[in-house]
Amino acid sequence: QVQLVESGGGLVQPGGSLRLSCTASGITFSNYVTTWRRQAPGKERELVAALNTAGESTNYADSVKGRFTISRDNAKKTVYLQMNNLKPEDTAVYYCYVGPWRGQGTQVTVSS
Repeated sequence: QVQLVESGGGLVQPGGSLRLSCTASGITFSNYVTTWRRQAPGKERELVAALNTAGESTNYADSVKGRFTISRDNAKKTVYLQMNNLKPEDTAVYYCYVGPWRGQGTQVTVSS
């Protein structure tokens, strides 16, 4: 049974930082591309960051370039999203994807 468990969301003030984690079980994690997507209220889900299987090639949405960093630890079957200099417009539910599988989502709220 495939399971992705996310953690690390919460409430943070503008300019603050959060690190999201997503740990997989039931799959050969290292075989799959990992991505983070987010969905804000009333908006479509959008790609935030993607990372290839070896952790060498990344792709970021223009809105988060220079502020967010995606990384992975294949030994721990975990993908991370380090989010710095957070802005109110980053408020959304964040989902991790490992290949075709999706985590449960974690809420990130940026507000003073």
